[in-house]
This record gives sequence, structure tokens and C-alpha cells, in this order.
Amino acid sequence: MTCDKTPEELRQPLLKAMLLHVPFDGWSVKSLKAAASDIGISFELAELAFPRGAIEVLEYHLTEADALLAAELAEMKLPTMKIRDRITIAIRTRLTEQLVNREAVRRGLATLALPQNIALGSKALWNTADIMWRAAGDTSTDHNWYTKRATLCAVYSAVLLYWLNDDSDGYTETWAFLDRRIEDVMKIEKTKYDMRRTTAHIPSLSRFLGRLRYPQL
Repeated sequence: MTCDKTPEELRQPLLKAMLLHVPFDGWSVKSLKAAASDIGISFELAELAFPRGAIEVLEYHLTEADALLAAELAEMKLPTMKIRDRITIAIRTRLTEQLVNREAVRRGLATLALPQNIALGSKALWNTADIMWRAAGDTSTDHNWYTKRATLCAVYSAVLLYWLNDDSDGYTETWAFLDRRIEDVMKIEKTKYDMRRTTAHIPSLSRFLGRLRYPQL
């Protein structure tokens, strides 16, 4: 590769080349140097493309994965499906897309688990959950917006870890695990709904105290 490309134009080929080395050397300077050599540029040019080094390449990889996920889910018209199917398909799509990068994903989780990278890992997880919910047609703006994403973060994290250690044919055990986690969430949501419906007409202590403090004139 010639050096007539801008640092921004070098980011994609550097990521693609680095993904071949990450399974062996992690998201490290060594992998980034090898990627630069593979595409025929100096390490100094690679540093211009990713000034924060290998961790920035990992962040870029996560952003690219989210963009790919959003584009693929947009073609599926998830809002027309049952809610459990929407989330199941969203998670399965993400994992299927990353099959070719499975070991790089494993090394990425190890990197994001380091104390200095926890904030980045949490942000990336939240962004992925948000993309899944948006594709599923979620339009909530109240506290449900946060609880839905927090719940999905927990489910996706558990399934991701299971998937990374699953040696079953076609990852059938992972998909069964995913179905069980979704079923657990649906049971919780049903219980919450039933409780809200049951207590809807029970006098509210807070409203009662409010009327005592601010009686109607």
C-alpha cells in the first residue's frame, strides 16, 4: 500500500489486518505494528491513524460492529415481530456476524476488563444494547428506556461469555442458553406487569400525604 492515503483512510485496512494478529498477540502494540507491516506502511503512519494506539483500534472495531449490526437489523423489520423474537434475533445476529472474529472478541473482552478500560467496555456494551432496542422499535423515553437497556446488557453479556466457550455444533447450546435467558426476562416482565395491574387501584400513600399537605381548595 502506498503512503498517499490519509490517516482516516488507513483506519479500515489497519483494522482488517490487525484482526488477523489479535488472536495471537491481543489488542496490543505488537499486533498494530504487524498490521502496519502487512499493509506496507510505517508504524508512525499507523500511530497517526490511531493516536491512542491499540485500544483505539479496538474501540473502532466495536463501532464498526455496531454499524454492521444496525444495518442488518434494519433489513429485518423487527418491530413487526413478537418482543422476545426481536431481542433473540438481535443477539443471534450480532454473534453470527462476529463468528469470524471470535478469538479477537475474546481478547477484546480481556482487554476491556482491565481497570483502565472498564469505562470504555461499559459504554460499548450500552451502545450495542441501545442499537438492538432501537432496531426492535423501542420508543420509550421514561425510566423504561434505562431498564430495558440495562436488562439487555445483562442478557447479552451472559450469552456472549457462553458463546465464547461453546464448542457445540452450530452453537446450538448457546442458542438454547439465549432462549432460557430471554424466557427468564419475559417472566420477570410479566410479573412486573401483573403487579402494576393489581396495585393500580390501591390508594397511594404518597398521594394521600400529598393531599394532606396540599388540600384542594
